[in-house]
Amino acid sequence: MDRLWTNARLATMTGDGLGIVDDGAIACRDGRIAYAGPRTGAPSAAETIDCAGCWITPGLIDCHTHLVHAGDRAGEWAMRLEGASYEDIARAGGGILFTMRSTRAASEADLVATALPRLDALIAEGVTTVEIKSGYGLTVDDELKMLRAARALAGVRAVRVSPTLLGAHALPPEYAGRADDYVDLVCETMIPAAADLAEAVDAFCEGIGFSPKQVDRVLAAAKANGFPVKLHAEQLSALHGARLAASHGALSADHLEYADESDIIAMAAAGTVAVLLPGAFYFMRETTPPPIGLFRAHGVPIAIATDCNPGTSPTSSLLLMLNMAATLFGLTMNEALRGVTVNAARALGLAKEIGTLDPGKACDLAVWDISDPAELGYRIGFNPLHMRVKDGRCS
Repeated sequence: MDRLWTNARLATMTGDGLGIVDDGAIACRDGRIAYAGPRTGAPSAAETIDCAGCWITPGLIDCHTHLVHAGDRAGEWAMRLEGASYEDIARAGGGILFTMRSTRAASEADLVATALPRLDALIAEGVTTVEIKSGYGLTVDDELKMLRAARALAGVRAVRVSPTLLGAHALPPEYAGRADDYVDLVCETMIPAAADLAEAVDAFCEGIGFSPKQVDRVLAAAKANGFPVKLHAEQLSALHGARLAASHGALSADHLEYADESDIIAMAAAGTVAVLLPGAFYFMRETTPPPIGLFRAHGVPIAIATDCNPGTSPTSSLLLMLNMAATLFGLTMNEALRGVTVNAARALGLAKEIGTLDPGKACDLAVWDISDPAELGYRIGFNPLHMRVKDGRCS
């Protein structure tokens, strides 16, 4: 073995709970977990690290972010405090289109530089995998520029990046009144052009985004080009986007405040993960939470993510999302922790690679100086990360 972490308590995330091993060890060989279990059965290794009783979880996974963008929208937040709605701001040329203009003006190097502090904040909290969406360029060249910037981040930090094409995020002004023509561009040109850059395709199914019929075309084009799909659905209204996503076998449907039982039944049948975004719910002062009880009743896996973006969730703290998911949505701490590990991996189509402490998976670990896993969501503004491990290397 290359390396052995011992004298630790493990939350392996295997089975239906946390998969706790009270006196455990993890061995790594060639960047992969070779052993995870009781310390008494651990193999020897070239290097042994005494964890002094710390807890080890899989490296955390932020499965929904808009980390790459230029500019901020603090001014819009102030407007919302004075009574303007998100829809009002969007229709007045703000919102996503404001960020679009800033992002179009930025170079790829600029986008990498501005994203790094946000990425570093996630890394500092034990995140080892992050999904990054495009969606603020809204031209073929600018969307590809965003995807290249997302991939470049993995070259300058020890982190796995999963880039997602979100070309159908908003209607750019040059296509005003011609939404179907823009959808043609996304389906016929943008999606094929992203073949070597993106790992999935997403869209925004909403009254201020794209209609279910338009989104259906985008998801069908993505599948025809070999991409797995996901969808922003039921955030502001009930359009049955989640049901539509499930009909395409989507990895995830995200937000879901207005999902109904028919949506959730379809998600359960398709194996589609519900990605909850409590930061956006909190920041937009929403009052209708996702239907957690229905997800539980129908066995839909629940993941949690930051939705880090400049307009509706300007946060880069996944630990804070654990607290918000519990306090705002009523998740148990077991559900919340599984939501940033095993279920987040499923939401990215990476369940065979990351998310649990199983032999054969990437040796991505977060080592925590805590006495109980519940502390990760209980303390607000508290970061007890003791050590972060990516592909078997401490970082």
